[in-house]
Amino acid sequence: MIKNPYLGKFIAFEGLDGSGQSTQANLLKDFLVSEGFKVILTKEPTKDSQAGKEIRQVLDKNTLVEPVYLQELFIQDRKEHLENLIIPVLQQNNIVISDRYFFSTFAYGVSDGLDLAWLMELNSAFLVPDLTFILKVRPEICLERIKKRGSAQTLFEETQKLEKVWQTYAILPNHIKNVYIIGGERPINEIAEEMKSHVHLKLNL
Repeated sequence: MIKNPYLGKFIAFEGLDGSGQSTQANLLKDFLVSEGFKVILTKEPTKDSQAGKEIRQVLDKNTLVEPVYLQELFIQDRKEHLENLIIPVLQQNNIVISDRYFFSTFAYGVSDGLDLAWLMELNSAFLVPDLTFILKVRPEICLERIKKRGSAQTLFEETQKLEKVWQTYAILPNHIKNVYIIGGERPINEIAEEMKSHVHLKLNL
């Protein structure tokens, strides 16, 4: 995996579905914009690429594919995401915040029976974010949050599956630099303040 060589900063948010990573990504974007930075908030899988559309069909249980083929779709979607959006923004000395990145495919891929080392090698040509937050929230709380917001459960939103997903998320800071696990069962504003502290300390923003 490649260290970011560009002037801009790349930040990723991760966690189980229902962990609040999307909420925190939005809050950090709003904060950085208020500080005068130009920030692009994006998400994986994307909605624009053909691969991204196929991934959504799989996650929504409308299509059944083999785990390896699903990872190939993620790779194609991520490649286009980087080339078409993330890298151009970083080259302009701006900030990219991505709601999910390759950490999700590591965690969910392993839960689907794939090897972590193989998944990391598959993504070895991609940029590593300058800072990654993984929100830690128990699977049962995540599922309860999903039910409360009235969202349909996707392929991976089952308690035992999410427990296995978390086991991989928990070890990623041992494999990749600048990855931080953040307690996500606290008040939203308290979590957001911790994110800001990390951004100030690690990225000098």
